[in-house]
This record gives sequence, C-alpha cells and structure tokens, in this order.
Amino acid sequence: MNTHLAPVEVPDPTTLSHVQQLCDLPSPYTTGPEADALFAAAMAETNAWHAERSDLFRSLLADTPETPAPTVGQETRTPLLHANFFKRHEVLSIPRDEVFLHLTSSGTTGQKSQMFYDQWTIRSAQRMVARIFDHYGWITPEQPVNYLLYSYEPAPQLRVGTSFTDNYLCDFAPARHTTHALRHTGSSHEFDVHGCIAALHRYAEEGLPVRILGFPAFLHFTLERMRTAGIPPLQLPPGSLVILGGGWKGHADRKIPKEEFYDEVTQQLGIPGERIRDTYGSVEHCVPYIECDHHRLHVPVWSRAAIRDTRTLQPLPYDRPGYLHLVSPYITSVPAQSVVMGDLASLHPGDACGCALETPWFTIHGRAGVSRNRSCAVAAAELLKGMS
Repeated sequence: MNTHLAPVEVPDPTTLSHVQQLCDLPSPYTTGPEADALFAAAMAETNAWHAERSDLFRSLLADTPETPAPTVGQETRTPLLHANFFKRHEVLSIPRDEVFLHLTSSGTTGQKSQMFYDQWTIRSAQRMVARIFDHYGWITPEQPVNYLLYSYEPAPQLRVGTSFTDNYLCDFAPARHTTHALRHTGSSHEFDVHGCIAALHRYAEEGLPVRILGFPAFLHFTLERMRTAGIPPLQLPPGSLVILGGGWKGHADRKIPKEEFYDEVTQQLGIPGERIRDTYGSVEHCVPYIECDHHRLHVPVWSRAAIRDTRTLQPLPYDRPGYLHLVSPYITSVPAQSVVMGDLASLHPGDACGCALETPWFTIHGRAGVSRNRSCAVAAAELLKGMS
C-alpha cells in the first residue's frame, strides 16, 4: 500500500467511530443515502467532541439552531464560524502538547489565521489528497518527475499553508529536480521569473514529465514574459501535470479567464487541458477540492458544501451566489468543522457538469467585499509588483 493511503486512527475510536468510517471511505466521490447517513452521524460525533473540549463551540451548539442547508443535510447541526474568526482567535480542542503541526494562512505580512492540527487531522486531510490523486492516476512512484513550484521556497520558521501543501504534493512522484519560483533571500522571498524560464527549458530537454504546482498568477506571468521576450513555445514531455492553487487574490487586474489561461498553458508548454487542474482549499478547511477533467470543483464524500446569503446567512438554492459554507467532521484539533469562507461562490448539482462524477460542485466568483485581511496569495502577488 502506498504510504499516503495508509490507515490513520482517530484520537478516540469509541466516540469518533463514524468519523473514522467516513474518512476511511476509499472512493473520493461516493454518493447515496448510506454515505449521507454516515456523514450526518460523523458530524454529530465531531460536534459532541468539540462541545466537550471547547467553551466556544459548546455555546454555539447551545444557541438557536441555524437554518439547515439541504445540501449538507436537514438533520446535521452546523453552527457557523467565519474563516476570519481564526485570524483573531486561537481556539483549540486539544492540549497544546498534542499539536502536531501549526500553519498560517498568510504570507510575509498581514493578518494570519493560526491553525493547529493534531496528527489525525493533518494526516486524514493528506490521505484525502492522496485518494483524489490516486483516483486520477497521479500517484506514480515508478516515474520520476521534475517540479516547478510556484510557491515559497522553504525557509526557517515558514509556516505558510500553501508552501506546506505544495511540498507535500511532491511526494506523489519522486523528484529528479525541484525549482522554486519564490526564492528565499534570507529575509524575504523574491519571484525569480528568469529562473522559472530556464527551468522550463531544461526540463523540456531532459524528457521527464514536469509537474507545475502553485499560484496561477506566477505561471501566467512566466508565460507572458516568454511571449514578450520572443521565446518560442516549449513541448513539455508527456505525462506533465499542472495543479494550481491559491487563486489570483490581490492581483485581479491581471487575471485572465480560466479557459484562456488553460489555453495559454497548452499552447506554450504543450500540456493538454485535462492535465491542467485548479484546486480550492484553506488552512481553516483542509479538505481538498480538485477540478475534474471538465474543470469543476466537485465536493468529495468527506465534506459537504452550501451557499449562504451574504446578508442573512440563510441557505441559498443551486446556482445562486453567496458565501461558501464548507462542512466536514474530519477535524478534531480546532472547532472548524463548519466554516463560512470569505469567498463568493455558487453551488451546482453534479449532473450539471457532464463528467462522470455525481457530487455537487461549486464555482468561486471571488472574494466578498474589500477587507484588510490578506491571504498568502495576496502577499505573494505583491512580489509581482514591478515585474511587468
């Protein structure tokens, strides 16, 4: 068995047995009444777990019940916490000495979500990623690859979630060589566009598949610089893969439509559209959402999604934009099993996609409002200033 798919045990197998069963489901897009019933039972267990260990969550659970979202389950209690809450408060449901990993949501400056994970929480989230990668055939221990990471080069005390995620994604295929786009200078990070272009040329000649991971804005800027410099398109080797994450936040003025961006990657690097996928996730909610081959962010079996009205927080029907509300019982370290994100999104039924997956999927429309809160993508985007 691949080590990333190895069993992981909940902190208390007696009180969290349904959480264990749900997170043990091997197929990432299972649907049906049995999966829904298991999800509801697991949510009841994780709510009881946090109510016993967190004064905050106990008070939320005792408050007037929120209006249930049909897409989450009419019988599932989901007291709402906004993701921004974790930028100002550290709330744990475990003793500090049981914290296995501490990550933050922002880059070099700005407000940061401080998130703490016990071993079960982070390993179960990583296993979800592995199962989705396995579903698409992207775990290739026998095939070395070259990596171009549009994320932060590791540095002492760097706890940014995107950097952690991108480096973890390198475990699914052995690395022959790795290039980081955001180079550590000793005191900060700088975007090395020329180093990225040189790496792409070198990788194209070496003949090994290339995996490009990270912020889409930096990949776009690399391709833009290649065009303006008159550098002809490259043909990266077969089996190359692009997995994007972090969005274009803070650099919306340079964002181009997704279809246009994917076409740009195909035309200049020779990677077909079905091998280019965007993702969604956050340190507050580590469940992975990875595009299908039709480029839709389907909800995996271990979570549920709803859309909440931006004014009333009432649940909205399919196709209506509002706050994205994500729910999963996997997390035992922090009462973040029901989080309202700062992103505007719309939810759509599975059969509206056209791919083989049957779970609902969502579209991100952008950040809600204007805020001084910043994400790691915002901080990273600042490194682009003066590069155009």
